[in-house]
Amino acid sequence: MKEILLLKNGEIVLKGLNRRQFEDALKKNIRSVLRPLGSFEITSAQSTISVRPLDDDIDLDEACERVARIFGIVSFSRAAVCDEKTMESVLETAPVYLEKQLRTAKTFKVEAKRSDKKFPLKSPEICREVGGKILSKFPHLRVDVRDPDVTVYVEIRDTAAYIHANAIRGAGGIPIGTGGRAVLLISGGIDSPVAAYMMAKRGLRMIAVHFASPPYTSQRAEDKVVRLLQKVSRYAGPMTMFTVPFTKIQEKLRDDCPEELFTIIMRRLMMEMSQRIARDHDCSALITGESLGQVASQTIGALNCTDEAADMVVFRPLIGMDKQEIIDISYKIDTYRTSIEPYEDCCTVFTPRHPRTKPVLKFVKEAQEKAGFEPLIEEALNNLKKTPIFPEE
Repeated sequence: MKEILLLKNGEIVLKGLNRRQFEDALKKNIRSVLRPLGSFEITSAQSTISVRPLDDDIDLDEACERVARIFGIVSFSRAAVCDEKTMESVLETAPVYLEKQLRTAKTFKVEAKRSDKKFPLKSPEICREVGGKILSKFPHLRVDVRDPDVTVYVEIRDTAAYIHANAIRGAGGIPIGTGGRAVLLISGGIDSPVAAYMMAKRGLRMIAVHFASPPYTSQRAEDKVVRLLQKVSRYAGPMTMFTVPFTKIQEKLRDDCPEELFTIIMRRLMMEMSQRIARDHDCSALITGESLGQVASQTIGALNCTDEAADMVVFRPLIGMDKQEIIDISYKIDTYRTSIEPYEDCCTVFTPRHPRTKPVLKFVKEAQEKAGFEPLIEEALNNLKKTPIFPEE
């Protein structure tokens, strides 16, 4: 029995005259994600994308797992293709294809969608015929139109008739690449991978910037960030990570700046350097994992001082979330256990004993300018380490 995947578009259907552009981007992303599994024919019609395997040995279970992570799809189904577009073929296929689900269910209902208006039976008639056939094969079932265990879907389309059961929830959002390009500042903690996931859901394609301070931070800390990005990349697509050598800058910060301003000035330097990298790589925004009030550098006053160092938009998708909400998402995208590995990042180097929670921008800028970081910034940006990131499979 031949099977295909039927993917339902999400908010793409609301894009009006730009809808075709979003659909094309989504199909391109689907091809890229499924290419390692074999050849597929991908077509779209009536807010549904059909993914038809062209090789007999394709692993459709793995294909479903990958499709579930593609942004722009609100739901999808694994469906049987009827041998013929006739009622007889539909009645023969439905109870056989859905036998496993129907045998373990107690209630069911049938829904039909007849896109091909030349088909001799209308939707209510199709439902009645298929429902009767299923009841004759599985007499333990009863019909429940309000809250059934299994919903049997019959789709009569222009090209063929399809049978499938309950749809699987998709990733939602809009396709990667339709929202522009941005730089993700990633440390290695719990928050920044979640921030990356949430902004990828809004169609952003990303590059990542990580600040390393050897010997205060280890190679294992950098490797941890690579592994985190590989997990994020399953949703956000391939990306490049730039590692910034930050040791000399942090040592100068320690030696020449007031201790209570260490964290604020460090964040400002990170924003400024990330913005320069962003401009060099056609990116229009920065992404951070900050949550209001979570630590001293994330108060309103501190964030105002940080933002002043960059003149491009800064996305903070976690800003109104509490820690448990962030952790829940990190479990969902499988980054939590990697994030809590005990390899410290540069944000924990030279941590002030009493950080300023209400910094005054004037004094922060004066301290930063007096220290004179520009030569070290130029040196660091001229020695970036570039690491390609691909999805972990």
